[in-house]
Amino acid sequence: MAIEVRIPTILRSYTGGAKVVDGTGDTLADLLTDLDSRHGGLRGRLITDAGTLHRFVNVYVNDEDVRFLGALDAKLSDGDSVTILPAVAGGAFGFAAAAAISSHSAAAAAISSHSISPQSAADAAARDAVAAR
Repeated sequence: MAIEVRIPTILRSYTGGAKVVDGTGDTLADLLTDLDSRHGGLRGRLITDAGTLHRFVNVYVNDEDVRFLGALDAKLSDGDSVTILPAVAGGAFGFAAAAAISSHSAAAAAISSHSISPQSAADAAARDAVAAR
């Protein structure tokens, strides 16, 4: 049974640089064990000491999140495609977006309470968003 596994850049050092590797297994856990036998250390980057998927790793079987398919017990079939993606969060853009949303929320609250005109609120929100950058 051949299952295609897409490897993210950050884990390619375990696969000799390969973007895609093949593996076998009836479940995701079996597949990861099989992959680890040929690409030592890979499984340890995906599975916690408690035997669950790391929360910062997303795994998909045929574009379905394995957390909704039984996690490590997710059933696999010949020809399935498994994609491993590291979770991504934060960054400067995230902070700017949060500041803009916060400014927007404050402006909306001021408008709804009629304490300032809509134009004044928009001007204030624009100034706050520029200042947050």
